[in-house]
Amino acid sequence: MALTDFPRHSLTFGPSPVHPVDRLSDHLGGARIWMKREDVSSGLAFGGNKVRKLEYLVPDAIAKGADTLVSIGAVQSNHTRQVAAVAAHLGMKCVLVQEHWVDWPDAVHDRVGNILLSRLMGADVRLSPAGFGIGFKESWRQALADVEASGGTPYAIPAGASDHPLGGLGFANWAHEVAAQERELGVFFDTIVVCSVTGSTHAGMIAGFADLEQNFGGRPRRVLGIDASAKIDETRDQVARVARNTAALIEVGRELRDDEITVLDGWAGDFYGIPVESTDEAIYLTGRLEGIILDPVYEGKSMAGLIDLVSSGKISHDSNVLFAHLGGQPAINAYSGRYH
Repeated sequence: MALTDFPRHSLTFGPSPVHPVDRLSDHLGGARIWMKREDVSSGLAFGGNKVRKLEYLVPDAIAKGADTLVSIGAVQSNHTRQVAAVAAHLGMKCVLVQEHWVDWPDAVHDRVGNILLSRLMGADVRLSPAGFGIGFKESWRQALADVEASGGTPYAIPAGASDHPLGGLGFANWAHEVAAQERELGVFFDTIVVCSVTGSTHAGMIAGFADLEQNFGGRPRRVLGIDASAKIDETRDQVARVARNTAALIEVGRELRDDEITVLDGWAGDFYGIPVESTDEAIYLTGRLEGIILDPVYEGKSMAGLIDLVSSGKISHDSNVLFAHLGGQPAINAYSGRYH
């Protein structure tokens, strides 16, 4: 099946906007930087990249007769907040397992930001002491079993919607959307920069741009994932697996090459969800130059990577760079002890 053959339930306003960030570009003195804004792509609970993924999972959930979306993530998971929003929008129930992925001392970490929004939208929020990990967890299996035991029909959505057969489709479609916007804007983005943790956002982009190149006469480009998991090997493995599975699913027509799958380390720090000095610098710089808010878990780290790559010339001066803003800002409320 081609990408357009998969059913999609629209949850966004349409294509997310693309715009230049000229003051940041001028400050860095290198490549020209643009942003594509998943944070303003939807009216559902502040949007974000997971809404785009859920557009492809919702038809499957409906076809299977589900009445409850069941997912998992960190206490400040952007993904679970977006699952709660989509469930409310569809009139479904929602059960969320929120794990202790981040050892952060802020006294209100589990009462503000994303988890507060999920509670406001009626989700059954269950706190778990389990630590960081992108695999399948017993607490999540238990949540699914509890829904079944109460007579409900659960639909399982893994962390980040990543380890799901359809998890890469949303950002494969994003790649096609970028190509259409390039034609409108008269620009070609030779380099894409995106944060990588559970992997399917980055992986979907890789598959989508490979599809464009192979089947639609597209030009080659680099898709650079900036690791924020601090478990680089796991992230690289998952990105590669999801990208290859998605490429096969949408019938790209060739195997993905190893050089198309790039996850870079150096900006994650030692732990997922813990900002480091370069994270803070990226957040302050982008906020003060552009009035754009980044978060300390994802975009602060991917922007730190972009800043270094542009400043060092590893991304060349004549490049047009597209930064994927994935919309994690609600979590910044849980880091008030650091940013005040």
